[in-house]
Amino acid sequence: MRKNKKNKRSTASMSAQRVLVGGLPQEEEEVLQSPLQMVISSFVRDKIAMTGVILFVFIFLCCVILPFFFPIDLYYQDVTQANVAPGFGMLKVPAQLKNNAQDISVGSSFSVGLDKDGNVYEWGTFPTEKLKNIPSSSETGKLVQVSAGLDHVVAVNEDGQIFTWGNDRMGLATVPMELRTGGNDIKQILAGYQISLALTGDGQMYNWGSDYLLNITYPEGVQGNIDKFAASTNIVMVLTKDGEVVPLTGKASAYTNVPEEIQGDVVDLALTDEAAAAVTSDGRVHTWGNNIKKGLDVPEDIQGQVVSVTGGRYHFTAVLKDGTVRSWGDNTHGQANAPEGVTVSSVDSGYYANYAITEDGSVVAWGLKGYLMGTDALGRDLFRRILVGGRMTMTVGAIAVIISTVIGIAVGGISGYKGGKVDNLLMRLTEIVSSIPFLPFCIILSSILGNSISETQRIILIMCILGLLSWPGIARLVRGSVLAEREQEFVTAAKALGVREFGIIFRHIVPNIITVIIVNATLNFATCMLTESSLSFIGFGVTEPNATWGNMLTGAQNGQVIENYWWRWAFPALMLGICTISINCIGDGLRDAIDPKSKER
Repeated sequence: MRKNKKNKRSTASMSAQRVLVGGLPQEEEEVLQSPLQMVISSFVRDKIAMTGVILFVFIFLCCVILPFFFPIDLYYQDVTQANVAPGFGMLKVPAQLKNNAQDISVGSSFSVGLDKDGNVYEWGTFPTEKLKNIPSSSETGKLVQVSAGLDHVVAVNEDGQIFTWGNDRMGLATVPMELRTGGNDIKQILAGYQISLALTGDGQMYNWGSDYLLNITYPEGVQGNIDKFAASTNIVMVLTKDGEVVPLTGKASAYTNVPEEIQGDVVDLALTDEAAAAVTSDGRVHTWGNNIKKGLDVPEDIQGQVVSVTGGRYHFTAVLKDGTVRSWGDNTHGQANAPEGVTVSSVDSGYYANYAITEDGSVVAWGLKGYLMGTDALGRDLFRRILVGGRMTMTVGAIAVIISTVIGIAVGGISGYKGGKVDNLLMRLTEIVSSIPFLPFCIILSSILGNSISETQRIILIMCILGLLSWPGIARLVRGSVLAEREQEFVTAAKALGVREFGIIFRHIVPNIITVIIVNATLNFATCMLTESSLSFIGFGVTEPNATWGNMLTGAQNGQVIENYWWRWAFPALMLGICTISINCIGDGLRDAIDPKSKER
């Protein structure tokens, strides 16, 4: 009976304790949480740390996932798109021109148009401020044709007088005297890549500007017999009044292999930078040249229906008999996504965009709208390179941290547990590694190896060097923690059960100090990312064409870039700064959450 009474009192006492505990405030109830729950709860309440987590996870996911939707060709270059500012205004036709267009021409990153009153409009991203110096209508009179090139514009008025503005280097502003005075029947004009062309009604063609890239030679009997011309950055070709295609060059190339069966029957001609296309009288399109950008793959369903054809940088656009348009070739920027069901009167294609003018004067545009973060000096999309560069920078930093953490745990764990001579030897080794100057060592090693290793081997080498030289800090931390833990009762119990020393170190002690290791590894991750970026920035890390945030900043050493092309250094620096600060905030938050003395509980 006494035992039963004691049991009832004990049970009642425990129940009372449960009730009491259940009624405690939240702060006191927190004492009953497990250590992991306390760490998580404390970390989640840290607003700075959680902000760091959100930012880092967002950047990480963008760098991992988005490259699948925005693929990049590491060897892609296009000087016509060099140093284009951020924005999506390349296809934003001015409101005054949208329903009153007479002529529109596509430039490298800008466009120019004329309304039916002869007024000039320009929009897009201008390669030079000189393009904004449009001659006044009092100087030019009423303009009837206009053409945009790489960084200059050519226009002609109703009197046949030619004007040009924009970049005036290499003789682009030196219009032939007979074209300045007027009185000419100008049939066609073109502002090309460092060159300008004009064709008169009597079949005479004029060219001025640089002849370095396009050395134009006129075969006998061609001048005076030209009906139309087409030009790319590689060649100029003409269509004679006899329906023949004639390349104006003395060098053989893929362009000069004009199909014999079409000669004498061609009604229209167009060029891209890789291929040529000709329309014959039966409405069929014939192509030749290089099929690198699929410019030779003419859709079969339009054969026999084509009236005219125009060419951009790597794509063609055709106008069909029913007035609709079709595009094919490179579609990187949507320049081959021609609108369906739209009836047009004329089409202009150039570089990476197209403009179609309908019969009522309204404008339909498709193609390159712009770049989210602009382009670099080689015309490469910075947004795509930042995504790929972030993935590379994070990968190098993560693998380096894994290597250093594994070595540091092994060295620190053995040193702290064994003590004595082993501890002394391993700590002297740690001091030797710590004394190696990292940057000079990497520079010397890179100079010795030079180009004897591939880029992949260089990246692996950088990860290994970062990992092999950054472990002393975590080794010392692990050693100190193991020295404290090895005196605990569970270590004595493990020894009594006959557990081996390595088992005690890595199966019993290390799991008890893993939170400290995680904090240190997190902070070390940010350090490794900064170190890799520093190496790439000075040219001894990951090199072009592979992208990292560090080597993307290399071009920012130029004062002209800092002043005029802010996006080339601002976006990579911003991404690197946000990412490293976020990781440091996460590490600091973990350290505060794990350390019971950091906050009152």
